[in-house]
Amino acid sequence: MSTPPPFSCTYSSGFAAVLHQLNLSLALSTYQAGKVILISPNDVQSIIQLPRSFGKAMGLALRADQMAIATLDEVILLRNSPDLARHYPKKPGVYDALYLPRATFFTGPLDIHDLEWGHDGLYAVNTSFSCICRIDDQYNFTPVWQPPFISKIAAEDRCHLNGMAMHSGRPAYVTAFGTGDTPRSWRPAVTTNGVVMDVGTGQIISRDLAMPHSPRLYPEGLFVLLSARGTLLQIEPASGAQTEIFQYPGFLRGLDRYGDYLFIGVSRIRPTSKTFSQIDDRFKAAPAGILVVHLPTGQLVGQLSYQTSVEEIYDIKVLPGLRRPNIMSTNTEEHKLGLATPTATYWAVPKT
Repeated sequence: MSTPPPFSCTYSSGFAAVLHQLNLSLALSTYQAGKVILISPNDVQSIIQLPRSFGKAMGLALRADQMAIATLDEVILLRNSPDLARHYPKKPGVYDALYLPRATFFTGPLDIHDLEWGHDGLYAVNTSFSCICRIDDQYNFTPVWQPPFISKIAAEDRCHLNGMAMHSGRPAYVTAFGTGDTPRSWRPAVTTNGVVMDVGTGQIISRDLAMPHSPRLYPEGLFVLLSARGTLLQIEPASGAQTEIFQYPGFLRGLDRYGDYLFIGVSRIRPTSKTFSQIDDRFKAAPAGILVVHLPTGQLVGQLSYQTSVEEIYDIKVLPGLRRPNIMSTNTEEHKLGLATPTATYWAVPKT
């Protein structure tokens, strides 16, 4: 039997149909494969993938035509140029968007997880230093908040701070795997000691959670993925009341929304991982991929599953209105040939 090609996947008819119907593409990050993958509708029945190399890609942030990608030790800023996309020399007239690198922040190894733009800059969950920070060109990072139980900013991953929900341009809620104040104190009870915290008050609004990730604040309330239980949870911040919206036998991480549809990432648990060894076997076997959930009914309406290359997904972002986006990384020289000014764009001819 022949080996399937890289990034082989299967998907339901509903998955392609939803992307086509909603007129959108998806961007997902996989740090295990070191890629950002764009997934687009080819037609109502099929999709197109475009993987690009970004070392240990994790948090993704979108704002208008900008994209930011957290990698192993950098945050890379990209900007979409529809005009450069239309005139892309290798495939003119094919792409409706092209995200090109425009700047790189050399952060160092911060283990950045969630990444979001706010009113006053680019915010990152700095997991290594147990804080929320801003990323800019002044310092490697500027701490702006830390949990009250963290006594010192140190590269010790004390509580595995990982997720961040924004409200009115500011970090509003965060997720962590524990409340300890010593190096990697969260590991012994990784599946039972997770918390959701209110950034404004410093209070814990929900505790004893199973590896919470990807908090998102929507009009209906605060949504959180309990990764180790395959659960999408809705939390009422004022009371801490919890409502289970959806459950799936897999490790859920990465969440975005468009209209009534939620896009949720699934990761395959590494059998050799000590961190994940405490997770119930029921949630370890599912292949990596993407779930599409209809929020009003809580029903699974579409699914993509990877057969090769991708085992872990960290983040998912919706690219609304884009049917065939392209993206370039800094790993090749090609991105340097796309030139944009405020009034014009040019494709330079490579030197021979």
